[in-house]
Amino acid sequence: MTDAETLALAQFVKRVGWFEFTSNAGSEDEAYLIKEVFDKLQEILVRSGYVEQ
Repeated sequence: MTDAETLALAQFVKRVGWFEFTSNAGSEDEAYLIKEVFDKLQEILVRSGYVEQ
């Protein structure tokens, strides 16, 4: 990915919340799983300097 693409993804990950997880998941369990993945992705983006905590 380019820096611009990664930065855009980082901004999206920062803005997405529980409403989007639940409204796009097939079940509550899946929503929690999606949130866990987004949390991991956000941590990677923080360590890479794309997102401030």
